[in-house]
Amino acid sequence: MTATHPFHLAFPVADLEATRDFYVRLLGCRIGREDPGRWIDFDFYGHQISAHWKPEEVRLAQSNRVDGDSVPTRHFGLVLDRATWEALAQKLENAHVPFLIEPKTRFLGEAGEQSSFFVSDPSGNALEFKSFRDRRQLFAT
Repeated sequence: MTATHPFHLAFPVADLEATRDFYVRLLGCRIGREDPGRWIDFDFYGHQISAHWKPEEVRLAQSNRVDGDSVPTRHFGLVLDRATWEALAQKLENAHVPFLIEPKTRFLGEAGEQSSFFVSDPSGNALEFKSFRDRRQLFAT
């Protein structure tokens, strides 16, 4: 199945202004609608994500072992082309954003081989950015 429709994701944050800075300045998102002090919609590479100020709902995700790494079980992200993935990884590194999992290639030589890295936003929401050498391997088994 090919994705033809943008997804929508709403998530809690503890600080809307720090969230705005992270998603706009570091990830390059455009601001959509917003209700100051309550929520902000972001254009997340063509998808709509909504940060809602709900500090009491913010908590760190547990992790699970995947290919030798502790991967946050609750996370979201994007599959990017290689050039965009590399540029974003470099931009985050240059901005001294700590990686939860450093950029690396996992499942090397296996079905679904992918390059991936994880970061968290200011509220601890984990984000994963992936790039496949062969995008047809996205759902490979």
